[in-house]
Amino acid sequence: NIIFVGTGSADPRGNISAGRGIYKSDDNGKSWKFSGLPEAGQIGKIRIHPHNPDLIYVAALGHIFGPNQERGVYRSKDGGETWDRILTISDTTGAVSLSMNPKNPREIYAGMWRAERKPWTMISGSTEGGIYKTMDGGDTWKKLGGGLPSGMVGKTGVSISPANPDRAWVIIEAEPEGGVYRTDDAGITWKRVNKENKLRQRAWYYTHVIADPSNQNTVYALNTRLYRSVDGGKTFEVIPVPHGDVHDLWINPNNPDIMIVADDGGAQVTLNGGESWSTYMNQPTAELYGVVVDNGFPYRLYGAQQDNTTISVPSWTDANRLHAKQNWYSVGGCETGPIALNPNNPDIIYAGCYGGVMDKFDKERQQVVNVMSYPQLQLGEAAKNLKYRFQWVSPMAVSPHDENEIYHGSQYVHRSKDGGNTWEVISPDLSTNTPEHLEYSGGPINHDITGVEISNVVFEIFPSPHATGEVWAGTDDGRVHITRDDGATWQEITPPDMPKYGTVNKIDLSGHQAGKAFMAVQKYRFDDFTPYIFMTDNYGKTWKKLTNEKNGIPIDHTVRVVREDPDRKGLLYAGTEYGMYVSFDEGRQWQSFQINLPIVPITDMRVHQKDLVLSTQGRSFWILDDISPLHELDAEKAKANIHLFSPRSVYKIQTPGGSGGISGQNNPQNRPNGATIYYSLQDTSEAEINLSIFDSQGRRVRLFSTDSTLAKTHKTPILKPQKGLNRVTWDLTYEGPTFVEGTVIWGYQGGVKAPPGNYEIMISHKDVNQTQSIEVLADPRIPEVSQEDYEEQLKLGLSVRNAINEIHSRIKEIKKIKTQVRWMSEQTEDEAISVMAKETIDELSGYEQILMQTKNQSNQDPIRFAPKLDNQYVELYNYITGVDGYISGGREGKPPLSAYQRLEDVKKVWTELNGVISAVLSERTKSFNELVRSKNIIGIKEEKP
Repeated sequence: NIIFVGTGSADPRGNISAGRGIYKSDDNGKSWKFSGLPEAGQIGKIRIHPHNPDLIYVAALGHIFGPNQERGVYRSKDGGETWDRILTISDTTGAVSLSMNPKNPREIYAGMWRAERKPWTMISGSTEGGIYKTMDGGDTWKKLGGGLPSGMVGKTGVSISPANPDRAWVIIEAEPEGGVYRTDDAGITWKRVNKENKLRQRAWYYTHVIADPSNQNTVYALNTRLYRSVDGGKTFEVIPVPHGDVHDLWINPNNPDIMIVADDGGAQVTLNGGESWSTYMNQPTAELYGVVVDNGFPYRLYGAQQDNTTISVPSWTDANRLHAKQNWYSVGGCETGPIALNPNNPDIIYAGCYGGVMDKFDKERQQVVNVMSYPQLQLGEAAKNLKYRFQWVSPMAVSPHDENEIYHGSQYVHRSKDGGNTWEVISPDLSTNTPEHLEYSGGPINHDITGVEISNVVFEIFPSPHATGEVWAGTDDGRVHITRDDGATWQEITPPDMPKYGTVNKIDLSGHQAGKAFMAVQKYRFDDFTPYIFMTDNYGKTWKKLTNEKNGIPIDHTVRVVREDPDRKGLLYAGTEYGMYVSFDEGRQWQSFQINLPIVPITDMRVHQKDLVLSTQGRSFWILDDISPLHELDAEKAKANIHLFSPRSVYKIQTPGGSGGISGQNNPQNRPNGATIYYSLQDTSEAEINLSIFDSQGRRVRLFSTDSTLAKTHKTPILKPQKGLNRVTWDLTYEGPTFVEGTVIWGYQGGVKAPPGNYEIMISHKDVNQTQSIEVLADPRIPEVSQEDYEEQLKLGLSVRNAINEIHSRIKEIKKIKTQVRWMSEQTEDEAISVMAKETIDELSGYEQILMQTKNQSNQDPIRFAPKLDNQYVELYNYITGVDGYISGGREGKPPLSAYQRLEDVKKVWTELNGVISAVLSERTKSFNELVRSKNIIGIKEEKP
């Protein structure tokens, strides 16, 4: 039940999230508490004494973006309450790996490593690094030699063989001595057993070795692929895994055939030693670099996934999909993106890749063409030797005024006016062009250049929606420029308070005012996590900083993106390294806006169609459906005892459905099905709340209530209001049919579909009544359905619903009379009454069985027992207004002629039968009452003809 989690990755990519200490769970992960080491930085390994869960060891690599003293190996003897640093080297060299002898837990190996990142380089290695060992549980340590590389040493991994603790393996970054080393005498002497580069390429990103728990000759090495040796480390063969770039491996100590591998795709499980693996498609752990949206219906999200494809996904899922993945597709480019498009023409999409690649994806033709401006291979090359410095995530944008006009950023702004066929440079070098930032990345042992460390570049481009020829550009080294004449001239408009070498992560131009912009700047890659948000309202002539130590965003919550709400001026959203913030007063004050969002870096954000759309680094896409209450929220409404917010218009669409466990109406993560109605409440006393919806004719469509009796009779969830904001979802239907309790039928039993139109919402609480209007819009994908068709569907649906209600009202009456007659006969031993009672009950039961199938007890029983009149009506009801999709699908608009024909047939049967039953009930109750009264017994209630 005891689990420790270390934050921060010790395989430190350039876009890494910083570690924030240790967390502990005592209840098998149900709850967590902080357990210390807030400045330990990237946690490389945690090892727990096998017999004493209070004795824990931690390898702390330290801050990845700058020196700090809190590096090394830590020990806790009290279950993580307090910690002692038991091995320290310097403020630049920390611990990255730990291995404990399970048979003698006082024997521990530690791998020490100097690792530090700058925006333009990755430093890996020093003379301080190497393998250290303790034999007394960490009180004293000794640096090991005996054949291990000395001098300049980089990243190290170490693993003791549980099957033979005298044997251990080390994988180590060094040149030319690097590779896999093995000791057979508990670390006294070492021999290099493998020097293959496949096991030590890109050493800072991998360099892990893991011993098999039961076989001293079996050992695993992790790199771009998973490797296994069965000869003590001399040779390694590939074990195919579902995804590349392998960073961790767990082996079941009791059954080594059971393993879990962690890679850039997620986590996968094998039960047969690696012959087959589970999927990673069941884990929403995508690291997304950004998000853009289109204006489709439903609108789609586009982003680039680290070490996966670009992806386009719908904001909500249609019905009848077997699996959510049927809605996904790649749009060209690669893992880095970015993606740019005209939101009104998403069939043409531009998607990037490192090295300046830009793909043009034609969705209709399913064609991808590389339209990059200058095809120079970037990998392995110093930035100073590149004509154009295209960063790993070099920005791109499509002009809002001309879908064929595209922008791309290196150290310059590039522009194409013909959809990427030809390009021109329209700016000077907008960066600082600092020479020391343009050298080969890496060292002092190995270079590593993919484009992540390409620096002094344009990092953000934003064409103005207000004026053609106006473009804003920000760099990763602290400069901001604007052109208002189509690139003929550029003016530097960098804020005076811009932090030196700060990265202009995102610019957002206000939709409410020309010349107004908001800018998110980050400097975490210099170990500065200060939040920076700037605003200008005069094209950058002056700037105002919207963040300080006292106005709501914590001083260590780096801001990655800021957006202004297009529907409410001054309503701002900020996505930070640790979650979301909102400001209602243009950044003067901020407050947390986390709700149920995980604590995760927000990489990008869009405010679209009154939804808040996020991309995250590690938890995929998130959407906050319907932020319209924020548009009218003010201090007065926030303090009101109850307030009904004006709802946004809602489209009348088929119920989101499908199966597969990811999408569908039963998935709580799907968007609400129907109209969302918000109200705020301050007083949570027992006073009743009723929320009603009325149509244009004044008919009550639905009722929601805190009164459980009312909620039950109107077939709606009971309102359970909480203090603060509450949400009710109206599924855009009138009340459905009412059935006798315990009825089992086959088919859709929901409400009658509401046609497009205007509806009134009324909320009542104590002596307060408030109303708001809501507009239901027709599905734009089926324009052939007229308003008259929708109205006719409602009319016919209500007619059939009312008939079902009449039938079950009659059934309820029959059951009630049968109960009374049965009770009456049990109160006397008079034979005449008993005979008449039996005859009455038998006759009424006969009619009851004509109206409903009384043998049905479970939901599949209608397959066994023939349906009766009520279920025949229900089938027709489903055909007219159903949204089930499972049996006969939903429909919109006027039902076909067959529905009217079937209605006439069943209506004729019901009309005749109802007359007969009414007469029988009247006659039977009258006769029975006459009999019992003749015996001086009070009779039962007579049926009125």
